[in-house]
Amino acid sequence: MLQKLELTTSTRDEMRDITREVRSVVNKSGVQNGLVLIYSPHTTAGITINENADPDVKHDVLMRLDEVYPWTHPKYRHAEGNTASHLKTITTGSSQTVIIHNGELLLGRWQGIYFCEFDGPRNRQYYI
Repeated sequence: MLQKLELTTSTRDEMRDITREVRSVVNKSGVQNGLVLIYSPHTTAGITINENADPDVKHDVLMRLDEVYPWTHPKYRHAEGNTASHLKTITTGSSQTVIIHNGELLLGRWQGIYFCEFDGPRNRQYYI
Protein backbone atom coordinates (compact mmCIF):
# COMPACT_ATOMS: atom_id res chain seq x y z
CA MET A 1 0.00 0.00 0.00
CA LEU A 2 1.54 3.29 -1.10
CA GLN A 3 0.36 6.64 0.25
CA LYS A 4 1.47 10.03 -1.07
CA LEU A 5 1.23 12.82 1.49
CA GLU A 6 1.80 16.52 1.00
CA LEU A 7 2.97 19.31 3.25
CA THR A 8 3.89 22.96 2.91
CA THR A 9 7.00 24.21 4.64
CA SER A 10 7.33 27.77 5.89
CA THR A 11 11.07 28.40 6.23
CA ARG A 12 14.28 27.56 4.38
CA ASP A 13 15.36 24.99 6.99
CA GLU A 14 12.74 23.13 8.98
CA MET A 15 12.20 19.78 10.67
CA ARG A 16 8.52 18.81 10.60
CA ASP A 17 7.37 15.97 12.86
CA ILE A 18 5.40 13.54 10.65
CA THR A 19 5.18 10.68 13.15
CA ARG A 20 1.41 11.07 13.58
CA GLU A 21 0.84 10.92 9.82
CA VAL A 22 3.01 7.82 9.44
CA ARG A 23 1.26 6.16 12.39
CA SER A 24 -2.15 6.92 10.83
CA VAL A 25 -1.18 5.35 7.49
CA VAL A 26 0.17 2.26 9.26
CA ASN A 27 -3.01 1.93 11.35
CA LYS A 28 -5.24 2.24 8.28
CA SER A 29 -3.15 -0.33 6.40
CA GLY A 30 -3.93 -3.06 8.91
CA VAL A 31 -0.33 -4.28 8.84
CA GLN A 32 0.46 -5.90 12.17
CA ASN A 33 4.08 -6.92 11.66
CA GLY A 34 6.45 -5.73 8.99
CA LEU A 35 8.24 -2.60 7.85
CA VAL A 36 7.17 0.87 6.80
CA LEU A 37 9.32 2.97 4.48
CA ILE A 38 9.06 6.77 4.57
CA TYR A 39 10.59 8.35 1.46
CA SER A 40 11.18 11.88 0.19
CA PRO A 41 11.52 12.21 -3.62
CA HIS A 42 13.36 15.54 -3.31
CA THR A 43 17.07 16.31 -3.60
CA THR A 44 16.79 19.18 -1.10
CA ALA A 45 14.61 17.57 1.59
CA GLY A 46 15.23 14.48 3.69
CA ILE A 47 13.67 12.10 6.19
CA THR A 48 15.22 11.37 9.58
CA ILE A 49 14.42 9.92 12.99
CA ASN A 50 15.42 11.85 16.07
CA GLU A 51 14.25 13.11 19.46
CA ASN A 52 10.77 14.60 19.51
CA ALA A 53 10.51 15.54 23.20
CA ASP A 54 12.61 18.71 23.33
CA PRO A 55 12.14 21.25 20.48
CA ASP A 56 15.63 22.57 21.15
CA VAL A 57 17.03 19.43 19.50
CA LYS A 58 15.56 20.50 16.14
CA HIS A 59 17.06 23.95 16.60
CA ASP A 60 20.47 22.52 17.47
CA VAL A 61 20.48 20.06 14.56
CA LEU A 62 19.55 22.75 12.04
CA MET A 63 22.10 25.16 13.55
CA ARG A 64 24.94 22.65 13.25
CA LEU A 65 23.95 21.66 9.72
CA ASP A 66 24.14 25.35 8.80
CA GLU A 67 27.58 25.58 10.37
CA VAL A 68 28.85 22.49 8.55
CA TYR A 69 27.14 23.42 5.25
CA PRO A 70 26.92 27.22 5.01
CA TRP A 71 24.42 28.60 2.51
CA THR A 72 27.15 30.46 0.65
CA HIS A 73 30.69 29.34 0.01
CA PRO A 74 33.22 30.80 -2.45
CA LYS A 75 33.89 27.38 -4.00
CA TYR A 76 30.27 26.33 -4.60
CA ARG A 77 29.59 25.99 -8.34
CA HIS A 78 25.95 24.88 -8.52
CA ALA A 79 24.18 27.63 -10.49
CA GLU A 80 20.90 27.28 -8.60
CA GLY A 81 22.64 28.47 -5.42
CA ASN A 82 21.34 25.77 -3.08
CA THR A 83 24.35 23.48 -2.72
CA ALA A 84 24.01 23.53 1.08
CA SER A 85 20.50 22.07 0.84
CA HIS A 86 21.77 19.18 -1.30
CA LEU A 87 24.57 18.45 1.18
CA LYS A 88 22.15 18.51 4.14
CA THR A 89 19.87 16.07 2.33
CA ILE A 90 22.78 13.73 1.63
CA THR A 91 23.57 13.85 5.36
CA THR A 92 20.02 13.14 6.60
CA GLY A 93 19.12 10.73 3.81
CA SER A 94 16.00 10.51 1.68
CA SER A 95 14.27 7.69 3.56
CA GLN A 96 13.83 5.84 6.83
CA THR A 97 12.54 2.36 7.55
CA VAL A 98 10.65 1.62 10.77
CA ILE A 99 9.61 -1.76 12.16
CA ILE A 100 5.89 -2.36 12.66
CA HIS A 101 5.24 -4.69 15.61
CA ASN A 102 1.72 -5.61 16.72
CA GLY A 103 0.33 -2.82 14.54
CA GLU A 104 2.51 -0.11 16.13
CA LEU A 105 5.60 1.76 15.01
CA LEU A 106 8.59 0.41 16.89
CA LEU A 107 10.13 3.76 17.85
CA GLY A 108 12.09 4.57 20.98
CA ARG A 109 10.43 6.54 23.77
CA TRP A 110 11.83 9.88 22.58
CA GLN A 111 11.94 9.21 18.83
CA GLY A 112 9.92 10.90 16.13
CA ILE A 113 10.00 10.81 12.34
CA TYR A 114 10.85 14.09 10.64
CA PHE A 115 10.50 15.56 7.18
CA CYS A 116 13.55 17.83 6.85
CA GLU A 117 13.19 20.86 4.59
CA PHE A 118 16.47 22.41 3.46
CA ASP A 119 15.38 24.65 0.56
CA GLY A 120 12.03 26.10 1.52
CA PRO A 121 9.50 27.31 1.80
CA ARG A 122 7.96 24.87 -0.66
CA ASN A 123 5.12 22.50 -1.29
CA ARG A 124 6.51 19.01 -0.76
CA GLN A 125 5.45 15.39 -1.00
CA TYR A 126 6.60 12.26 0.74
CA TYR A 127 5.61 8.62 0.42
CA ILE A 128 4.74 6.02 3.02
